[in-house]
Amino acid sequence: MNHHQTADLIAFAREHSPFYRDLYADLPPATTELTALPLVDHSAFWEAHGTTTSRILTGPHDDGIVFKTGGTTGAPRVSRYTRAEWRAMCHRFGEGLPAAGLLPGDRVANLFYAGELYSSFVFTLNLLQEAPIPTVQLPIGGAAPLDSTIATLRDFSATVLAAPPTSLCRLAREVVAEQGTLPDVRLVLFSGEAFYGDQLALLAEAFPSAQVRSIGYASVDAGILAGPVADEPDARIHQVFTADKIVELLDPVTGEPIEQPGRPGRVVATDLARRLMPIIRYPVGDLAEWVDFPRRRFRLLGRSEEGARVGPVTVYLEDLRTLVSTADTHHHVADLQIVLRHHAERDELVLRLAFSDANAPDAGEQAALARALTLRLADTRPMFDSHVRSGLIHPLAVEWVPATDLKVNPRTGKLVRLLDERMG
Repeated sequence: MNHHQTADLIAFAREHSPFYRDLYADLPPATTELTALPLVDHSAFWEAHGTTTSRILTGPHDDGIVFKTGGTTGAPRVSRYTRAEWRAMCHRFGEGLPAAGLLPGDRVANLFYAGELYSSFVFTLNLLQEAPIPTVQLPIGGAAPLDSTIATLRDFSATVLAAPPTSLCRLAREVVAEQGTLPDVRLVLFSGEAFYGDQLALLAEAFPSAQVRSIGYASVDAGILAGPVADEPDARIHQVFTADKIVELLDPVTGEPIEQPGRPGRVVATDLARRLMPIIRYPVGDLAEWVDFPRRRFRLLGRSEEGARVGPVTVYLEDLRTLVSTADTHHHVADLQIVLRHHAERDELVLRLAFSDANAPDAGEQAALARALTLRLADTRPMFDSHVRSGLIHPLAVEWVPATDLKVNPRTGKLVRLLDERMG
């Protein structure tokens, strides 16, 4: 860890960002250690950072790029980068592509989503330009019709596909149905969500020569964090970009820093390079475990409690709680738990609603509230609805249970707000 860079970032944020100045107000002026700082609270962070005014930013944003990071239509979340920050981030991430298996002369089909302030397509295009090896880019995009995508892959003999797993599975099903196989594809690079066994089997059928690898680990809000590990068969294992990124794993209950391997912890990120919109001890929303702490290699395990990642769509837990409370006009819901599942090659978001015996809804009321929740989610998070209609994720599911059936942490008795059952 670069202590000088860390101390400089903390001092800079305290001086120039009103949010961090207030967050650290009770700390001694000479505080330089990350572990002495409080974690960033997501709700407070995004309440302080709007599309027009921000208490997070350290100065005016007059050169660079803006991306949407999620949130509802009424409360969009955007991340801002200067031009220099964005280019440096793409360069650092591009350095990890050889470890992912990219070779000189590869013809890379970029099938990520573009437009509407989404970052994945632009980021992939830029990091390939910054990569240390020459490639030919095929900027197809995720919204192109499948028949034209397949024709382009075939006509240009694409050797690498880069896309989210859900999009790759949709493409693979079409390839199998219409083309049989695309044997020229030797490498599939994914990001944004995990790959599961049923999806890997489908890809092997469509692209029999392809190895499936992570392109790296990043998020729009927290930035880039880690790259793939060369010759590592487990695509969940990544290595931190230690030159200017710090990743901490913290015990989900005690907040204690974890260094021993095999012990799950919340991923907390600090970016030493970003100054316009500082990211300091920011919970990323994932769980991971160290496999080699001295070399900062970790294995991703699933989601923590900051947000539900359903396919490539992030839905934040506070947004879901607001959704339920506004739709539940008869106050049947005593508590709420979010469950993530995976079946039939797709992710599923489940709202587990707990009722009290004194106010249990009948079957008609349950069905009516489920319909209202589906409509409200489609209205407030259009990307979720569009992915359902495209067959990339399952429709919203609603479960009703007695309040006593909600899962709690066995050590603390507290409600587990999010259960990720996909990694089990």
